[in-house]
Amino acid sequence: MTMKRTVLLSIIFAFVTGMYAQNTDQTRKILDKTAAVVSNKGGASASFTMSGKYGNTSGTINIKGNKFCAYTSTAIIWYDGKTQWTYNKNSDEVNISTPTEAQQQAMNPYKFINIYKNGFNMSSKNVGNNTQVHLTAQNQQRTIKELYITINKSYQPTQVKMRTNKGWSVINITNFKKKKLSDSVFKFNSKDYPSAEVIDLR
Repeated sequence: MTMKRTVLLSIIFAFVTGMYAQNTDQTRKILDKTAAVVSNKGGASASFTMSGKYGNTSGTINIKGNKFCAYTSTAIIWYDGKTQWTYNKNSDEVNISTPTEAQQQAMNPYKFINIYKNGFNMSSKNVGNNTQVHLTAQNQQRTIKELYITINKSYQPTQVKMRTNKGWSVINITNFKKKKLSDSVFKFNSKDYPSAEVIDLR
């Protein structure tokens, strides 16, 4: 390899590396701002529709940090940051479980708030008036392997596309609003469902 070619390749490599680092820093700033909006201290609510390998459903969700409570036509799901309760309206049963990362993401589209901070390569690009963030797991053994997050100018996510071993799922998000929510919102209260059969799957 000639000296000129070596120098040229070195310059190209340095340029590409610099552009990648710049994009990564810019993407992290966008996600940090989005996380700050979503992580409203009091909490927030939104409407969502989901399609893909985890099923098709729609409903509303309350969030506060890593906690969430989702309401759909067939189920109510509470998650207090550790334990998940799923109430099936048709069977009048409550399943108690410890959800995986992918299961949390499937029902809580704001799970990415914590995900992107560790173990993901990231980049972003403009798509119309929005920004699309692309996250790829550095360890492909991880449950969630890839994410596309569409973020509007107000730093509110409007869509999350997630890839796991089961394939892709798409979550569309609308009507994001800040709220003041009590921690009790994210725990199942047996007094509200006296006839429900409780099944512990942990």
